Amino acid sequence: MTKLPEQTIVVQCQGVQEALQHFWKDVNERYENRKVDPLRPLLPPHRVLMPPEELNAKLMDYGRVRLDTDSAKEKQGRYNLSHLPLPELTLNARADNPLAPLETFIASGSRILLVAESAGRREVLLEMLAQNQIKPVEFANWSTFLGHSEPLGITLGSLEAGLHLSEPDVALIPEALLLGQRVMQKRRRRGDSDYQTDQVIRNLTELREGAPVVHIDHGVGRYRGLQTLSVDAREAEFVTLEYASEAKLYVPVASLHLIARYTGTDDELAPLHRLGSEQWTKARRKAAEKARDAAAELLDIYARREARKGFAFDSPDQQYHAFSAGFPFEETPDQQQAIESVIKDMTAIQPMDRLVCGDVGFGKTEVAMRAAFMAVQSGKQVAILVPTTLLAQQHYESFRDRFADWPVEIDVVSRFRSAKQVQGLKEKLQEGKIDIIIGTHKILQGDLHFKNLGLLIIDEEHRFGVRHKEKLKSLRSEVDILTLTATPIPRTLNMAMSGIRDLSIIATPPAKRLSVKTFVRQHDDQLIKEAVLRELLRGGQVYCLHNEVSSIEKAAEDLQALIPEARIGIGHGQMRERELEQVMSDFYHKRFNILVCTTIIETGIDVPSANTIIIHRADKFGLAQLHQLRGRVGRSHHQAYAYLMTPSPKSMTRDAVKRLDAISDAQDLGAGFMLASNDLEIRGAGELLGEDQSGQIQSVGFTLYTEMLEKAVNAIRLGETPNLDKPLQQGTEVNLRLPALLPEDYIHDVHNRLILYKRIAAAGSDNDLKGLQVELIDRFGLLPEQAKNLFRQTRIRLTAEKLGIIKLDAGEDNIRIEFEDQPKIDPLAIIQMIQADPHLYKLEGSSVFKYSGAINGAMEQPEQRFATVESLLQKLTV
Repeated sequence: MTKLPEQTIVVQCQGVQEALQHFWKDVNERYENRKVDPLRPLLPPHRVLMPPEELNAKLMDYGRVRLDTDSAKEKQGRYNLSHLPLPELTLNARADNPLAPLETFIASGSRILLVAESAGRREVLLEMLAQNQIKPVEFANWSTFLGHSEPLGITLGSLEAGLHLSEPDVALIPEALLLGQRVMQKRRRRGDSDYQTDQVIRNLTELREGAPVVHIDHGVGRYRGLQTLSVDAREAEFVTLEYASEAKLYVPVASLHLIARYTGTDDELAPLHRLGSEQWTKARRKAAEKARDAAAELLDIYARREARKGFAFDSPDQQYHAFSAGFPFEETPDQQQAIESVIKDMTAIQPMDRLVCGDVGFGKTEVAMRAAFMAVQSGKQVAILVPTTLLAQQHYESFRDRFADWPVEIDVVSRFRSAKQVQGLKEKLQEGKIDIIIGTHKILQGDLHFKNLGLLIIDEEHRFGVRHKEKLKSLRSEVDILTLTATPIPRTLNMAMSGIRDLSIIATPPAKRLSVKTFVRQHDDQLIKEAVLRELLRGGQVYCLHNEVSSIEKAAEDLQALIPEARIGIGHGQMRERELEQVMSDFYHKRFNILVCTTIIETGIDVPSANTIIIHRADKFGLAQLHQLRGRVGRSHHQAYAYLMTPSPKSMTRDAVKRLDAISDAQDLGAGFMLASNDLEIRGAGELLGEDQSGQIQSVGFTLYTEMLEKAVNAIRLGETPNLDKPLQQGTEVNLRLPALLPEDYIHDVHNRLILYKRIAAAGSDNDLKGLQVELIDRFGLLPEQAKNLFRQTRIRLTAEKLGIIKLDAGEDNIRIEFEDQPKIDPLAIIQMIQADPHLYKLEGSSVFKYSGAINGAMEQPEQRFATVESLLQKLTV
């Protein structure tokens, strides 16, 4: 391959570098001589921003490199690289040997390097190739491959098109060339999906000033902010908690893992405890007893679930991977994790009962499609239960489109079908001629019989009544159940977080998706007119939700009078089937631009051009319903708006105000799970196992009760008796007498500092801490010494907790370590240390180990103290 000259590239880079150096020199001079607020712009806009034409004019002075796919006449500075056309290599899933074209190309003698988009995609490719005895060698990059003589390799990279060079005879083949084109989502990823999902749950414990919190040792108080205090002549930051009789408790930020947000009842009605009294001890013990009893019953449920035998579906094969490759987007990390969890559940012998929680448009349907494909491939039928006729029709179209290349029979049962069509469908279903059936509650009727039902997918379970859920309960012991929801009801969320039901969270938004801007306002015709006209002028469409069929015609007439130029349609559930279907079709095809409707659109047709919704009397809707309705807009890359119109605050209930506040605050993408937690607080957690536990949950808070329940379950499972006096691990108290905090001049916002303190304290491993360090450096700059001390002290605490250390105190001249009753240390190591040097090491009683080896200020400096403590803990490790 002829080498391109490097001079032109170097010259151009030098030119850009010189321009940047001149720019920053000017910035620094102005910064040093500034007499204004340093946060304000230092340069006028015309100095900061350069028009494209001016930039191009400046770059014309330097050499440029241009790559083109067409041949060029060779002359000075122009080179044609010798290359060959690539053959057609796309997999044909219907062929007897889908990889035949690739095998033929490999046999041609060319050296081939396959390029996968990610490590996960590489594993899928390797597994698929291994089925045909094709085993490429893994390489770190393409240059490493060129340095070897292996004929077939695979590496990671972002490559859109393939390349086949003739000198040397090397071909680069991206996975898109084998599996078909995929829409890539370039997104920045922090850590692995497990960590991100954990963070969603952990964020339930974020604190707002005045919010009730619960401390493991002292009970329920109110968070009153962060405060910097001087301790041992060193500044440290503390969380201030206020208890009954205005008593104050200062908790070091390093001990934030002992604090959880209190949920279980109204914030204003939270039972504040009195510091130093037996009130909290009694409440905690009573809750621990209840948790122990519930744990025993939970284990009984687990045992019955494990003993129940269902159907183990076939493991994913080559056809499944070909079907997955037909998904035109890149799976988000937590979407991929949800898919893998569903596959694991379905291939197990125990029946699946998994809840997948993800916002509207975040990819839950693809998870369901993968599960349905696995079920059909294993010879089972699939039933998809949806709450509305419109959603049934939408799913029907989506599934038919996705399964178009596969011999899968799909049908829908809804009120849009005639009696004759439904009867024919029933017969085909009973004979096993229909593989996937989609429908409303009609699926649960007794006259609908399946030949071999294996999987039931429920979309938005909270929309079904008690009678329908009882029918579903009878199915749980026979078939695998997959539930999809954006906002689980409190009881469902409670059961999922308690371990009775498996939970997967999809919290990563699709690429280019924007959050819906939400406004809660008193009813105002002028505001409505302005909002509608703004949307119509940019070529969009508007939902206007009026949830009273009796007056919906009048509402449409009033809106027409307010905006004469608008084309308005009306849709509600009492219309005839064909008429409603026509209205929705007309709206989708933009035959009118405003749809005045009822909540029938809640889980309805996807209209990407509808990006404004106006909801009248929003105070009458539930939290989950508001979130679903808001999700009708913002389905594309355009900014969407939701206007929640209310009466005067005096005519609304307190819970309604809370719901509107919650929906207004939760505007971020992926807020459905957070709204479900708010719903859990507003409405209560519900009875977990059919018995009344609300009193215990209210006394200690839902978060702490759940932790107690988990600890009790683990203890009983190991054959131990739960400790009712210490139902939770108090953690290790570490005091190195060094400043360990996030300085105010490093992170100005108090709320941000608190969240980061909470995340650092809740980190469970060194990898979690490393991820947080990278995030902090990226967001706020290099870590100051106090922040470095905080991270290093947290690492020491994690190590000490594993060893069963209750307290570790280190000063300039000694280290004092207090153990729990049964520490996880090597007793022989302590004996040997004391025997070798009794002046350095001592035992005080049976639980305190002391090191007094600091001579001549050996631990005065922070680095010396950290190193000594870490070395001592290493010696104590078994």
